Amino acid sequence: MKKIKRLHAERSALWFFCRDNQLMMCSEGLLPRGKLRDIDFEFDQQCPSYLLGYHDSKPCILIDLQHQTIELASSQNHWLDLRALMASLPHELSLMAGRACQVANFIRTHQFCGQCGQRMFSIAWEVASQCKGCGHRAYPRISPAVIMAVVKDGKILLAQNKRHQGGVYSVLAGFVEVGESLEQTVAREVLEEVGLTVKNIRYFGSQPWPFPHNMMIAYLCDYDSGEIKIEPNELIAADWFDASNLPEIPSNQTIAREMIEHVLKMK
Repeated sequence: MKKIKRLHAERSALWFFCRDNQLMMCSEGLLPRGKLRDIDFEFDQQCPSYLLGYHDSKPCILIDLQHQTIELASSQNHWLDLRALMASLPHELSLMAGRACQVANFIRTHQFCGQCGQRMFSIAWEVASQCKGCGHRAYPRISPAVIMAVVKDGKILLAQNKRHQGGVYSVLAGFVEVGESLEQTVAREVLEEVGLTVKNIRYFGSQPWPFPHNMMIAYLCDYDSGEIKIEPNELIAADWFDASNLPEIPSNQTIAREMIEHVLKMK
């Protein structure tokens, strides 16, 4: 990724116009694409823009509209929040959309130095901001979190978190604390949230998760001992499930869903 010094009207790309945590979509449910001059709304072209990468050999460009008031010329165009957008786009594009919103969030939250308070400027060759006063340089934040599937006799532990919308049940998750290994976080979070001890902790995979800047690191582990006793400040309910009695589970394109399907061998 690198900063674009100047936007050119004739440049053709896949455009990620970001406003708050929303992206502009076209009437067909697609991201805007083509030459910049053909985009049918006006905006301040001095706003920050970055080359995020490429999709099908086409450049993907973020334009962070920041605090501009934008009027869409076409009634067919609309703003869509990132969570809904990620569920509707192909996997590679959903990852790019998440990257776009994370870079935009970084730009907006690093305009001033957290060390001395002076104005920061954007580095041209990478996504970073540097203080004009003390020289402190900041990069986009990544917050590691573990997500773990606890398995017992072919069943998987699923819980309903207070933050989950509707009646969705998912595997447990939690943030890594300072000084912990990832495996220690897995054991601690399971014990804190449901009162169980686990063993045979092994790596499963990972997924960038832009809400707002997480890296989800997934583990499988086996039940060792204890009875389920939920932490009421975090969870509403928790229980063991197999493929025949599943509650509502997370959507496709989430690593939580991938883990559930892997454990229960769902098709």
